[in-house]
Amino acid sequence: MYTDIHCHGGGGHSFGDTVEGTLAAFAAHRAHGTGRVVASLVSEPLERTAAAMDVIRQAMALDAGLLGVHLEGPFLAPGRKGAHDASALAIPTPDVVDALLDAADGIVRQITLAPELPHALDAIERFVEAGVVVAVGHTEADAETASAAFDRGATLLTHAFNAMPGITGRTPGPVGTAIADRRVSLEVIADGIHVDPRLIAMLFNAAPGRIVLMTDAMAAAAAAPGRYMLGSLAVDVVDGRAVIAGTDTLAGSALTMDRAVEVCVDAGVPREAAMAAATETPARVLGR
Repeated sequence: MYTDIHCHGGGGHSFGDTVEGTLAAFAAHRAHGTGRVVASLVSEPLERTAAAMDVIRQAMALDAGLLGVHLEGPFLAPGRKGAHDASALAIPTPDVVDALLDAADGIVRQITLAPELPHALDAIERFVEAGVVVAVGHTEADAETASAAFDRGATLLTHAFNAMPGITGRTPGPVGTAIADRRVSLEVIADGIHVDPRLIAMLFNAAPGRIVLMTDAMAAAAAAPGRYMLGSLAVDVVDGRAVIAGTDTLAGSALTMDRAVEVCVDAGVPREAAMAAATETPARVLGR
């Protein structure tokens, strides 16, 4: 039974739109072996995020496999926003953080944020105190800033290599910093599109036991190609590749966890390690 800690939807539905759609999205992933999901939400105004969390809360009461919410935003770097509405991004000031936690009422399990934003390091501590796993992502952070975030309590890197600076000879960036820090686990989207399979194998070798397979799937996962919505943005899915309509910007994926495991194995990752990255490691990250 796989555990997917970063998934926006599937089967033609997005998490948080309706209770029925949320359950149907989970059912689509369950058919591919995923037994537990943290439902991810993209950046939107607080009112809409609160409404989506309420929908997910109702769905959680009907299906124990729904573990809670992952907020991918709104505290993201504008230059690394990816498939997020720029107008919905925010600075993690104490009042905004507290408002978000109040609206969540205990169901947020994980949040992705850019640690270089004003107040972000203090926000990391506030979220950790509230029992939320903090992930560094959608960020312009250099190695020093990423390290400061990990020292303040962040323990995860959101979809390594995507929406962040890469590794060069003199700038290890967030990925290199996370690899070097044994307190930190690294998400990877193993669809063969977001990260070259050779790099996926390198990640498993560089950070054994700390790689988390996740899908970052949107509504098109386990569904037909076509146009879908991710938050307020239209997304076109062709040949398994999801992009913001009219652009080449990747917008989540159409991945399922069984496929992610096979991509890793095909890349040379031992099946036992790939399976652990889809089961034991994400559960450990969540403290389960």
